[in-house]
Amino acid sequence: MLCRIHIRDYVIVDELELVFGPGFGVLTGETGAGKSILVDALALLLGARADAGVVRSGCERADLSAECDVDASIAGWLGENDLDTQTCLVRRVIDAAGRSRAYVNGVPVTLAKLKELGERLADIHGQHAHLALLRAQGQRELLDAQGGLGELAAEVASRYRESSHTYLLGRAAQAHAAAFARERELIEWDLGELDRLAFDAEGWAATIAQQHRLSHAAALLEGAGEALERIEGGERGALAPLGRALGRLDELSAHDDALGGIAGLLRSAHNELGEAVRALRQYRDRLEPEPDRLAELDQRISAVTGAARKHRVAPEALPEVRTRLACRLDELRGRCDPALAARREAEARRAYDAAAARLGERRRRAARQLSDEVTRAMQDLAMPGGRFEVVLTPLDTGNAAGMEAVEFRVSAQEGQPPGPLASVASGGELSRIGLAIQVVTSRCGTAGTLVFDEVDAGIGGATAEIVGRMLSELGRTRQVLCVTHLPQVAARADWQWSVGKTRAGGAVVTRVSALDREQRVAEIARMLGGIRVTELTRRHAREMLGGR
Repeated sequence: MLCRIHIRDYVIVDELELVFGPGFGVLTGETGAGKSILVDALALLLGARADAGVVRSGCERADLSAECDVDASIAGWLGENDLDTQTCLVRRVIDAAGRSRAYVNGVPVTLAKLKELGERLADIHGQHAHLALLRAQGQRELLDAQGGLGELAAEVASRYRESSHTYLLGRAAQAHAAAFARERELIEWDLGELDRLAFDAEGWAATIAQQHRLSHAAALLEGAGEALERIEGGERGALAPLGRALGRLDELSAHDDALGGIAGLLRSAHNELGEAVRALRQYRDRLEPEPDRLAELDQRISAVTGAARKHRVAPEALPEVRTRLACRLDELRGRCDPALAARREAEARRAYDAAAARLGERRRRAARQLSDEVTRAMQDLAMPGGRFEVVLTPLDTGNAAGMEAVEFRVSAQEGQPPGPLASVASGGELSRIGLAIQVVTSRCGTAGTLVFDEVDAGIGGATAEIVGRMLSELGRTRQVLCVTHLPQVAARADWQWSVGKTRAGGAVVTRVSALDREQRVAEIARMLGGIRVTELTRRHAREMLGGR
């Protein structure tokens, strides 16, 4: 349920805060006062698209926010999206350039996420919603929504796309079989080369390192020999003079202990130099030019770099090339094989047929239920004996919407055969039928708040009183807000707001007032009597309000 809404700098609203009550409430006022503007603001908070035109003239941004009660459905959605589940605060900011930002509990969210939450918060039924009932798509979507068939309808659409795709692949296999076969041969050749190459990233690094070492084997041998010569090469080497110096210091340290520490350092250097000599000898003895191995490594490197150049990648990317070629080959095998393409096409079609059959069965059940409920509602809306039918006509091949066409048919009076809604119903009848459908479908919704924006247009007299009663009954289980010009509807409400225009700072702005009992009497009297309100109309207004 909506608790409050705050609007700033929106169209002709400078600043407005409204506190919602439970049950059935109405929004009344003169034509053009801005009643529907408030409904449009609520639609933005529920995820509708916005543009710069909603920002009040001369202002930088429009700022809208709403606070809602948290029920199980809303708490579940908040938890799934890692948001605080104790409160539900929705905010929408639209700047003068048309950019929009949305927040839930202070956290930025995408417009798609805001719309997901909005579907749980409120349903808005616009004053022209009945016009959508004249379109086949609108009728089908309403039936699916009423029957809770959204996910199944989406699956059918997905299966149809897959079936169409496999069908096109099959036709392409027939039309381009020769070209696909040539491409397949080339890819198989390339894959054979890569498989024989057996490229491995770690092995490639080791190959490069070994080739680099063997290609410099002669220089390494020469350098190791020269180093040994300089270290232990007789009198010219470093090791023998260092040994003699150490022996002399050992002799002298007997006369001065200070030389003992120095002799120790020199002994350590002499030992490490000896270790270096042994290590150099082992290295020199192990190192061989190995020209055959070097040639083998050069050949390997040439093969890998050649393959990399061929595919225009670095050597390290060759495994990715192989994966891509293997995927393409698998695709081409299907295209080159008409029998395989036919099997895949048949499998996709069977999956579509099965999903479409399930959708059709559930649509038939939903159609019977909707037909019965709308027919009952029509009896109360000045159409006694009228009948509403949802007709499902089988299609030969089916489409993304399923295996049947959906059509709403109506008989507005007893004895008249049902016909298409668009051609049988008059304007007034269409409004009443549209209202009946909206009331029936809103009962099955999950949103805590229902908003009706002048859906009672074209209705009057006793029918208007019935409409008021229907909305009042709906308000016993849901929060209902209705924008209306009908006093019969307004009098049935549990609470009422009045919308008007006034001047503030040289600009025309909208003001909304919550009405008490006497103010409601005056407003309903205005709705009854127009410009001239008499004591008779006031008395009539009191009678209509009764105990409210």
